Amino acid sequence: MASAYLRAELECSICLNIYTDPVTLKCGHNFCRVCITRLLDTQEGSGDYSCPECRQKFQERPALHRNITLNNIAKNFLSAEPDQEESGVLCTHCVDSPVPAVISCLLCEVYLCDKHLRVHNKGPEHILCDPTLSPESRKCSIHKKILEYYCTEDETCVCVSCCLIGEHKGHEMESLDEASGKKRNKMRNILQELLIRREEMEGRVQSLQEHRRKVEEKAAGDTETVTVLFRDLRRHLEDLEKRVLSEISGKAERVSLSMSDMIQELEIKKDELSRKIHHIEELCNMADPLTVLQESDTGDLCDTEDGDDRERRDKLLHDGGDVAGISHTLHRLSDIIRGVNVYFYIQGAEHISLDVSTADNYLLISEDRKSASWTDRNQNRPDTRQRFQYCSQVLSSQSFSSGRHYWDVNVGGSGGCTVGMCYPSIRRRGWQSVIGNNKKSWCLERSGNQYSVRHDNNKILLPANTSSNRVRIYLDYEAGQISFYDLCDPIRPLHTFTASFTEPLHVGLWVWRGCIKICGGGSDVRTPPRAW
Repeated sequence: MASAYLRAELECSICLNIYTDPVTLKCGHNFCRVCITRLLDTQEGSGDYSCPECRQKFQERPALHRNITLNNIAKNFLSAEPDQEESGVLCTHCVDSPVPAVISCLLCEVYLCDKHLRVHNKGPEHILCDPTLSPESRKCSIHKKILEYYCTEDETCVCVSCCLIGEHKGHEMESLDEASGKKRNKMRNILQELLIRREEMEGRVQSLQEHRRKVEEKAAGDTETVTVLFRDLRRHLEDLEKRVLSEISGKAERVSLSMSDMIQELEIKKDELSRKIHHIEELCNMADPLTVLQESDTGDLCDTEDGDDRERRDKLLHDGGDVAGISHTLHRLSDIIRGVNVYFYIQGAEHISLDVSTADNYLLISEDRKSASWTDRNQNRPDTRQRFQYCSQVLSSQSFSSGRHYWDVNVGGSGGCTVGMCYPSIRRRGWQSVIGNNKKSWCLERSGNQYSVRHDNNKILLPANTSSNRVRIYLDYEAGQISFYDLCDPIRPLHTFTASFTEPLHVGLWVWRGCIKICGGGSDVRTPPRAW
């Protein structure tokens, strides 16, 4: 209906069509340029010019000023206006020349074009609506009267007869505007809820898309890392294979040449022995004793292979039995595999700080809460349930109940220390509060250059070959693993605890005569090798 009123405002009063190239006279009225030009041409003979709308007179032919704004509005209206001829609804009054209807009146039961709409009675009882809507749908199916009220009890639209004599007599009624207003308010509330739900779903979709993107990026990074890793591993293996094969070939060739030389020497000595044997046999068969006795000393005839020849032969036989040193090669291969540093691929630093409220009174905490130092002076901190009162211990402010994380700790500045993890429910007083002395904590202890691990007061000494002053704590919560590493090059596993965790885990430190410091950390790391 608003479209029909706008159309009426955009019609030229001369041709009764939408403005085409509208122009404005001095009086302010607008007309199509062609329409007003023709009209002024007819007035030119009398010399009296006037506006056909307001009849204002002009002494001279008025100038025509193009109305650009009105022209744009008219064009936009025509481009947005539906093709009414396709609807098949024609003006009821335009009998001689059918004109498409722009609106219909339910009271009069007629369809109106723009021209007849302007002269139609616009009283409140005349209900105007879109001409494409069926009038029957706006009338009571029983009394065939216009639906004017809304029965709140039966939640349906009714006519006047329904209210007065029909089945809805005595029911509470509302006007259509009032009832539709309430329904619109409800729909707006529902719409608001739906908009909120849609926004939440869009947030979830964005979150999943972001997570998918990160997973894809991580997979791409992992693929590249693994590709490089195995390429390097294959290169190491190929180099080792070439060296081992070359060593086998070279050693076999050297042994073969040595054996050939010795075989040749032994063949010569064998011929010499054959000659001596033949000569001795001749002497033994001689009948003349004088000839036998006059033969030169025969002691050298008994000479056989000397000790040097025997030793050379034994050495060649031994070398030929282990030509390539296979055992050494296997050890070298094992070293290469262990030497490929595939232990940790950090994706993001894990911030760890020490919780002063848990620190023992004989422990100093640095301003950045990264270092803990032993002191013989009581710090006189408040006595709370969270504070350790038995030994120089402190816990981290952060706790971890999922994921994979690690932390590096510099222990070189202490005479003795403990690094590990524990539940927040660990005791804070007495011997059972020491990290590692109970079932709620797991730790790595350092005393001098000797390392050991402890859980539930069960101590395991580690081999005394730790080569650095930095250790790593690794946590895989879902896998139930706490591992410790010596940060040498390459990283060397020290020990792994396995448990089913039931509480969040805090990093726990204990230090004696010196200082230890948290150097850094990371989260979401690759699975490290098993400790051995």
